[in-house]
Amino acid sequence: MNEYEFDFQQPMPENEQPQSSGYVQPQTYPSYREAPPKAPKKSGGKGIAAIALCCALLGGVLGTGGTLLAGHYLGSSQSAAAGKNVSTMVEGLRESSVIQTVQVDTGKQMTAAEVYAANVHSTVGITTSVTTNYFGFQTTSAASGSGFIITADGYILTNYHVIENSNSITVSMYDGTTYDAALIGYDESNDIAVLKIDADGLTPVILGDSDNLNVGDSVVAIGNPLGELTFSLTAGLVSAKDRQVTLSSNVTMNLLQTDCAINSGNSGGALFNLYGEVIGVTNAKYSSSSSSGASIDNIGFAIPINSIRSVVESIIEKGYISKPYMGVTVADVSTESQMYGLPQGAAIYSVAEGGPAEKAGLQTGDIVTGANGTDITCREDLVNVVSAMKVGDELTVTVYRQGEILDITVVIEEQIQSALANETQQSSQSGSPRGYGGRY
Repeated sequence: MNEYEFDFQQPMPENEQPQSSGYVQPQTYPSYREAPPKAPKKSGGKGIAAIALCCALLGGVLGTGGTLLAGHYLGSSQSAAAGKNVSTMVEGLRESSVIQTVQVDTGKQMTAAEVYAANVHSTVGITTSVTTNYFGFQTTSAASGSGFIITADGYILTNYHVIENSNSITVSMYDGTTYDAALIGYDESNDIAVLKIDADGLTPVILGDSDNLNVGDSVVAIGNPLGELTFSLTAGLVSAKDRQVTLSSNVTMNLLQTDCAINSGNSGGALFNLYGEVIGVTNAKYSSSSSSGASIDNIGFAIPINSIRSVVESIIEKGYISKPYMGVTVADVSTESQMYGLPQGAAIYSVAEGGPAEKAGLQTGDIVTGANGTDITCREDLVNVVSAMKVGDELTVTVYRQGEILDITVVIEEQIQSALANETQQSSQSGSPRGYGGRY
């Protein structure tokens, strides 16, 4: 079984594209360096630090969704009695999904064996039938990955790249039972997908707090390496937190780094602490390319559970992704600009018309140097602050504007993004919509 590889490259602060937060084309601000043209996506690993997405082959997206918002359809009919045209509007009706959070005591530290015994029945194997592979060829082979149960009635979390481009998804349980799974929704920018199987009385995992981790903490992963060594456990430590890694698709993610053995087929599986709580979703590893003689071992990555939990809940409950929205396009202030006296920060390239930033009085050319008491030294700092906020929260930003220092308060609004298509929608309170991968 071939392993699908992604190149990762460490961020290059002096030569990266601007992060943006409205559907507004960035306008080059003369004092800052211009963003380079986007490099074409590479299909294989090159260089010493290629990262393999941990699924056997690239998976796929089903055009189905149990939590899609009900649509409205228009029809017309002729009334013979009245002799008038009568228009009929048909409104969809469905039961809404509600997630109820139940807290359990996880104060007792367990051994790796106890964590495995408590969670192996919550772990699943995922097989996706692919009709067209990544290279455009027809194939009947399967792409294997992992996932884990998050609700007793059959919602399952996995990686987006595990199910990408598939036309059917099969979930296998530890006891050998298999289910056909429906794709409820996904967020490609966070590499997550939510599936649903028709089952009740399942054992869900316990979600933990990935912010409450320290480098050196013990962790274990349960998954299906190579798609063949099913329900395997590997153990290791948290090697680093907030490791910023950029895929060849130019999507940047802040990930947990671990020395747990993470291999092809582990993608989508859970990373547990020794309290039996899920603190991450395994999704990638470093691997050496064929042109390099270097050997790279035990450098794996997982998506922090705190960074995606609200997205998962939004997909299940609403059928779409709800994210905080500020309405600006930003980039780092280059070293050259700082040499001419400009401060470090997030430079605003453009402001979305009608968006929260415009309403608050932010302008193109402003440099954000602080936000709610946190120093902003680069665009990523501002992205992290906005991402952690909720709709309706107030964000007080400190900006440098032509030699003046100003404090401006922005009321964060909601951005609505489809969970099953590349289309996005904006709530009526906000201006231009935002797409994934950098706009905020």
